[in-house]
Order: sequence, then structure tokens, then C-alpha cells
Amino acid sequence: MSSKEAQSLAREQGVDLVEIAASANPPVVKIIDWGKYQYQKMKEEAKNRKKAREKQSELKQMKVGLKISDNDLNIKLRKIKGFIEDGDRVKIMVVLKGREMAHKELANELLDRIIKDLEEIAVVEGKPQFSGRNLAIGIRKK
Repeated sequence: MSSKEAQSLAREQGVDLVEIAASANPPVVKIIDWGKYQYQKMKEEAKNRKKAREKQSELKQMKVGLKISDNDLNIKLRKIKGFIEDGDRVKIMVVLKGREMAHKELANELLDRIIKDLEEIAVVEGKPQFSGRNLAIGIRKK
């Protein structure tokens, strides 16, 4: 179809003539409502971005010392809960320093206390593992 015929056809229908592939020979055009086309394209892109954001769950780390005070622990727990609600996985590490290595059972008790506080919203992934001076465990959203 010639370009003049296509333009007159678009005017009759009250829509726009949009060039889709300019590099093709002859150029490819479509008769569409430009505003509606842009709106649908924008909604589709927003939907794709939202899906991509939902799929990406990061691994966050939270380090806790063995001698942490109750108030500081509560602040860390609030941060962990925020990460979990955002859909991220969290690796909690109890860091042992110096002679604390002789009291690994205290690290296990602290980690059990943390898990108990988070059991309403989180699920534990695996068993606690020592790696060097750290006792670590992974948790994720229920």
C-alpha cells in the first residue's frame, strides 16, 4: 500500500500511522491509536519490572557478637524482620572473638534465641555451622 493511501486510511479511522521498522525495505508501518499503544507499552514494562523485582531475592548478612546487649539484639532482629518481609534471605552470623571460642555453647544458645524470636515469620535453612570463628545459619520467609 502506498504511503498516501495508508495516511488517508488512518485519517478516516481517526488513528495514527506509526512506523514500526524504518530499516526495512519498504518501511513497515501500523495503523494504531498512539496514546493507547504508549499506555499499554508503559503498563507492560511496569509489570515486567515488578516481576523482576519480585524474583530477585538477595542474601543479606547480619553479624552478631556473643556479648550483644538485649537492646542491640532487638534492633538487629527488627532489621532482620525487615529483610525477610522484603523477600530476602538472611544469613545470621554469631562472631566469636578471642577466648569466646572456648564457649561455643553460648553461641548456639544465642542463635537459638534469635531463631525463636523469628520463628513466626521465618524458616531455618539447614543446621547452624561453624566456619572459622563464626557460627552461621540461613533463614528465609515462610
